[in-house]
Amino acid sequence: MTRTYRWALSLVLLAVVLVMISPILWLVSSSLKSSAEMASFPPTWWPSQPRFANYTEAITSVNFLGAAQNSLTIAFISTTLTTLSSAWVGFGFARLTAPGKKQLFVVLLATMMLPGIVTLVPTYLIFAKLHMVNTYWPWVAWGLGGSAFLIFLFRQFFAGIPREMEEAAIIDGCGYVGIFWRIFLPQSWPVIAASVILSFTHAWGDFVGPAMFLSQDSTTLAVAMATGYVNDKGLPLNNLVAAGAVMYVLPVLILFLFMQRRFVSGFSTSGIK
Repeated sequence: MTRTYRWALSLVLLAVVLVMISPILWLVSSSLKSSAEMASFPPTWWPSQPRFANYTEAITSVNFLGAAQNSLTIAFISTTLTTLSSAWVGFGFARLTAPGKKQLFVVLLATMMLPGIVTLVPTYLIFAKLHMVNTYWPWVAWGLGGSAFLIFLFRQFFAGIPREMEEAAIIDGCGYVGIFWRIFLPQSWPVIAASVILSFTHAWGDFVGPAMFLSQDSTTLAVAMATGYVNDKGLPLNNLVAAGAVMYVLPVLILFLFMQRRFVSGFSTSGIK
């Protein structure tokens, strides 16, 4: 590889990176603009006088901290239960034998092609009948139900663990519950990391669920931000929306940076049997 080729490749990669991060840079720039600069044309990339007070206004204009606490609570419940239930079901598909197991696994994978919007109305009617509206119980139920995609990841990972480890544990008197908790689950940290990131991101960014099942006083940060940043005429304050969005993505970004290595390893190892 010649030096000219390396320089050309580096320039191409740099251009791709700039294109990929340009929306993020625009979001940060917009979060520091005034309302007049947001409405100006042609638009400016960087404000003449950055307004860091937008972040303070974004927190005080809505119940930011209270809504963030509700979002964290829901995300924690959903992430924990979804990861554990998906791991347990994936273990069953990978290591246990039962009539119709393969057919049931095919049905499980087929549910991944069903859009969530199709089951929205039936889900609401069921939870309303069970008096679960304006509570956290819907996320408990969804978490206990697991995720078809995560079940597939755990199943693929558990299927690659040598059978000899399981047989040795059975000889020592360990049942399948003990095998799962003591042998399989401690070895599946890469898949657990992937499950935690995906589950947390889904629960943290969910808008439809909290808007349907929670009241305005106990809603999540996504709903509060979508409906709270308006002026006295009902028009959106886009600079505050941008400032709130910057703070909104920080928990997900921190979680991903903290578990990035295991997250990538989880996807690479789950496809190897």
